[in-house]
Amino acid sequence: MGEAHTHGMRIRTAARAELPALQDVERAAGAPFRDLGMREIADDEPPGLDVLERYRAAGRCWVAADERDKPVAYLVAEPVDGALHIEQVSVHPRAARRGVGRALLAYAADRAREEGLAALTLTTFTEVPWNAPYYARLGFRPLPEPDLTPGLRAIRAAEAEHGLDRWPRACMRAPL
Repeated sequence: MGEAHTHGMRIRTAARAELPALQDVERAAGAPFRDLGMREIADDEPPGLDVLERYRAAGRCWVAADERDKPVAYLVAEPVDGALHIEQVSVHPRAARRGVGRALLAYAADRAREEGLAALTLTTFTEVPWNAPYYARLGFRPLPEPDLTPGLRAIRAAEAEHGLDRWPRACMRAPL
């Protein structure tokens, strides 16, 4: 599966010992939500180490590492209904606006193509500038409700149960 280099970042599979650092990246990436009045999102705990390890063991937990080889961003994904579903992509604010998220998504797209998957999917907040508008610039398009696959419906139901639907959300898809 190799690795990729972009903007001084190295994209590679996460090491088990790095999983706590990914939780730190997640907490830092969540902080800007507080400025949008989304305190619950900012304060939400990152995925547990057991959850991150499941993605890592499956080969679907990738990091963007800085010049010291320390993770500054990560992405976890899993196949859902013929697409690679981006479960989480988080970039530490100190690495933001440098193409790191875009590079991680491109890396995930390459892995998805290798697996014969047809698209990338994700769920996101529609009114957060670095969420749906950002993904739209990268070629993701909103999926109308009737077009959601059973797996995406299940993901959206779990998100609603977690309280995420207090703010407008959407499923988005980018064909590969």
